[in-house]
Amino acid sequence: QVQLVESGGGLVQAGGSLRLSCVASGTIFSFNAMGWYRRAPGKQRELVAEITSGNSPNYADSVKGRFTISRDNAKNTVYLQMNSLKPEDTAVYYCHGRLDSGLGPRIYWGQGTQVAVSS
Repeated sequence: QVQLVESGGGLVQAGGSLRLSCVASGTIFSFNAMGWYRRAPGKQRELVAEITSGNSPNYADSVKGRFTISRDNAKNTVYLQMNSLKPEDTAVYYCHGRLDSGLGPRIYWGQGTQVAVSS
């Protein structure tokens, strides 16, 4: 069973920083990509950042320059360093891992961690 567990969310003032962590367990294989989605009430899920097994990152335009994604393959862990946080960043952040398969990409999800940015 593959499991992803997030941590590091919380309440922070605008302009502050948080560091999210996601640890994957239950597999010895590296995900083809790992990253973070977020969802705020009344809004659709948004891909925030993703990083490939080759450490190539992609970011949503709304967070580029403020957030940094990284991964430690030896620890099966992905991180999201969030700086210069804005109230619009308030959301539940979900870690995910992607595995390629013969039936297409398979996405594994964490349970989410709440990020709240006060104005």
